[in-house]
Amino acid sequence: MQLFTNGNLILEDTVIQNGYLVEDKGVIQAYGSQPVPEIWVKQATSIIDCHSLYLSPGFVDIHTHGSGGFDYMDGTVEAFEQAAKAHLRFGATTILPTTLASTDKHLYQTLDVFKQASKLTDGMPHLPGLHLEGPYFSPFEKGAMEERHLRLPDERHYMPVVEYAEGLIRRWSLAPELAGSLEMADRLVPMGIHLSAAHTAATYEQMSEAFDHGINHLTHFYSAMSTITRKNGFRILGVVESGYLIDGLTLEVIADGMHLPPALLKLVYQAKKSEQICACTDSMRAAGLPEGPSILGPIEGGTAVIVEDGIAKMPDKTCFAGSVATCDRMVRTLMRDADLPLWEAVRASSYLPALFMGLGETTGSIRVGKQADLLVLGRDITVKRVFVSGKEVL
Repeated sequence: MQLFTNGNLILEDTVIQNGYLVEDKGVIQAYGSQPVPEIWVKQATSIIDCHSLYLSPGFVDIHTHGSGGFDYMDGTVEAFEQAAKAHLRFGATTILPTTLASTDKHLYQTLDVFKQASKLTDGMPHLPGLHLEGPYFSPFEKGAMEERHLRLPDERHYMPVVEYAEGLIRRWSLAPELAGSLEMADRLVPMGIHLSAAHTAATYEQMSEAFDHGINHLTHFYSAMSTITRKNGFRILGVVESGYLIDGLTLEVIADGMHLPPALLKLVYQAKKSEQICACTDSMRAAGLPEGPSILGPIEGGTAVIVEDGIAKMPDKTCFAGSVATCDRMVRTLMRDADLPLWEAVRASSYLPALFMGLGETTGSIRVGKQADLLVLGRDITVKRVFVSGKEVL
């Protein structure tokens, strides 16, 4: 049994100054303000002094393609493991490794690798499932996706993928206006796969219908999605406006300070309930590395990009190509650019993404009975120590 003392505990709605937390067998047993009840002092086998720093829930990144020089589609268990471990340095204790539109060969190869990597536990974050981003996207909003890999949803294509994955797909992003998308939602949502709208040119009416079919989340809000257009003089609302108007349609924002400039990020939080917004990194392999040339997607057959000014860009610099954000950077960005208090910025990076992906009962916040996925954070929100299910990994 471990006893954490002298920590400022970041909860879902407040910060407990000078608090304590008790962990046993990877599960949170108790927490509160000091002094520590004598029963916990007597039972503790080790005491961890947080030295008046923050004790935070581990971050949950539900959209990440890689980190530390590795991508989840590189095709090897070693690359998968190294990418996952790289996230720990920045506080991500739970991640959804994410694919992108690719050849079927690369997709199935990634499924094979994940089946092996998901069995690794030593020094690893939790890997509750994959996030498949594509290939069912609109060519009009393809962003950095290669058009040659895009296709329409067809059960003869996606059902074999689902069956081959053997329950390891937790999330799938697609364009809901495409023929076959709603039928796909009707098949996959009852199976527990969370569907998100992404790289989409849908209208408000199409997005509303998709929401009724269970497509209830927007992937990287504002990026690669339709907004207001005009046809014969009439204004037609798009997916961006749907995000604001449809109550219960949750959003993820790439909180790197680049994809959404400060004024726009502030607008999102002023116009949408904060409990319906989470942060994600959408990080690619260059996250945590020096700037320069890199590759988006698999190391062989991926897309060449350039990392500069704190962001990954296509070589012609016409659009961004994923981010190099880390979870601790997201918290700092939300506090600085959206004026969120610390607890709310942490909640957006931990509990809310977990909740949106059906993981809120087990991780994402400090509560009795949850996994002891914990971080010791400096006053500048830098990661000092990392615990996954109570075991220190950094």
